[in-house]
Amino acid sequence: MIGVMIVEDDPMVMEINSKFLKRVEGFSLYKGVSNLEEAKKVMVSKKPDLILLDVYLPNENGMDFLKWIRSQGLDADIILITADKSIERIQQAFRYGVVDYLIKPFRFERFKEALLQYKDRFDSFKNSEVIEQKDLDRYLSGQIATQNEEDFTKGFNKYTYHAIWEKIEEGGEEYYTAEKLAEMLQIARVTVRRYLELMEKEEKIYKLVEYGKVGRPQHKYRKA
Repeated sequence: MIGVMIVEDDPMVMEINSKFLKRVEGFSLYKGVSNLEEAKKVMVSKKPDLILLDVYLPNENGMDFLKWIRSQGLDADIILITADKSIERIQQAFRYGVVDYLIKPFRFERFKEALLQYKDRFDSFKNSEVIEQKDLDRYLSGQIATQNEEDFTKGFNKYTYHAIWEKIEEGGEEYYTAEKLAEMLQIARVTVRRYLELMEKEEKIYKLVEYGKVGRPQHKYRKA
């Protein structure tokens, strides 16, 4: 079980992230805190594996906590959850070793993908003393393979695949477009289209091509 601490000053956001976390198997919430003083105490006493860290706290900055963790040589991985979209902040976060960066507001599917990608790497590193280059490259690129290569195609992320497929299976719409799914899941349209093409090859979905009077034809998809 991966121990998690949430650092977030907004009670509503704290509750949402806590509920999201409970929906992802393999994670346990050690504690949710609203300030850096308490976060440091929990860090020393509980030693969480993963921290979901907000940047903007009252009169404090989550980046200072990240820097403190690194300066103390403490073993913890960080996923930043923040409304800060600035390239400067994102670059700084990755330079200090965050494993992912979620921009508020985000959907559960993106949250789940971040946690499951982390869990896949965490479990593999925990159970291994050495790693081959091809496997390391897979983790660094964010691509996660399944146990059975016949069940999945190289170069695709299985969690993104399942997020798209689950949305189609829900059947809220008669037909889905790549644009609609991209908007619902907060995933790039070009990425969604790649997965839809894969599902079509697997004969899991049908594609309908609609030709309008002007512009490119529209591709619509539904469950086979």
